[in-house]
Amino acid sequence: MRRLLAMMVLALALPAGAQNAGQIARVQAGASCPRCNLFQADLTGKTLSRRNFAGARLRQADLSLGTFTGTRFSGADLRDLNGYGALFGHADFRGADLTHASLVGAYLEHADFGRAKLVGVNLSGAELSTALGLTSAQLAEACGDGSTRLPRGLQLRPC
Repeated sequence: MRRLLAMMVLALALPAGAQNAGQIARVQAGASCPRCNLFQADLTGKTLSRRNFAGARLRQADLSLGTFTGTRFSGADLRDLNGYGALFGHADFRGADLTHASLVGAYLEHADFGRAKLVGVNLSGAELSTALGLTSAQLAEACGDGSTRLPRGLQLRPC
């Protein structure tokens, strides 16, 4: 019992290890990193086109003003992501969880959102007119503004 209690106290004293600094450093240097733990990574202004982050954890990451053209985010955890003004043309978001992400002013032409979770996503000012895989049900969970451009026939509630 004492040993168990001591182990529990030690576990509480250790840092949480919420991210993998080595993996984040490699990505900041330009590497792909599928299934990596990139929690809260700062990728602001980075150019990471045609990279692979499929299945990665990018929760609370900052991708604002970055270039991610043709990058794979399929099945990734993108909850609370900041993608303000980022370029995501031809990006693959199939099956990704974008819950509460901010894609304000993002360029998302030809990006694929098939089966992506868009609960609480802010798409204000985003360019999505040629985005793929978007459904009315997905967009009913998101919001935007008068400058959001959507594929023909789809609508978005105001934020």
